[in-house]
Amino acid sequence: MPTDLYLARRIQELDQRIDALTREIDGLPKHVAAIESRLASHKQELADTQAVLAENGKQRRHLEGQVGDFRRKISKLQDQMNGARTNEQFRAFQHEIQYCKDSIDGLEERILDKMEESEALEESVAKAEADLKIESAKVAADVDQARLRIESDKRGREKQQAARASLSAKIDPESLRAYERIRSARGTAVTAIVDETCGSCRVRLRPKLLQDLQLLSHGVLTCESCGLIVYLPDQAGDGVPLEDPAWE
Repeated sequence: MPTDLYLARRIQELDQRIDALTREIDGLPKHVAAIESRLASHKQELADTQAVLAENGKQRRHLEGQVGDFRRKISKLQDQMNGARTNEQFRAFQHEIQYCKDSIDGLEERILDKMEESEALEESVAKAEADLKIESAKVAADVDQARLRIESDKRGREKQQAARASLSAKIDPESLRAYERIRSARGTAVTAIVDETCGSCRVRLRPKLLQDLQLLSHGVLTCESCGLIVYLPDQAGDGVPLEDPAWE
């Protein structure tokens, strides 16, 4: 294969690898953020359960305070009842005391409900804390792995970029400019000819172009339809030896 065609193909291979590494490097921070969001979700779940437990305790203490108020009221009513002068006053005190006792019974039932609810919530908090501990360790490991991958990808990209620079110094400047211009416009610059048609646009190539390509000794030729650099698959020669194997 003519040297410039060979180098253009190899530069394109390197560019594709560099682009793939760049996409992964750029995407990994989002991946890390998604991993860390899992931990935030567990933390929020724990915080929500703790908030419900705290509210439960607040409500129970309020109910217990009401019970205490009624007990003190009963004690005061009993003292007043001892001083009642008529049966009507006595029965009124009894009725009020009974109302307080019934209220206490209702409040104590609600307190028991709150205590049962509190036990379930405490179990939920304990489970959420244990889950958070496990998830924290897992997230830390996943984040570390992702960050190591980023560093590995960056080193790999630098290696590929160095190899590209080495090959770019060997290709004819005009051919390199053509390659860069086409790649900038199309995203890819080099394609094989398949059954006498362009591998990119699938347009059949003129016999003259195919003949010129067979006789090509330097420089590059492009498809007259899409403008990509074309080469024949049977042009299998390596062209030039590569001293720097970094592109492999």
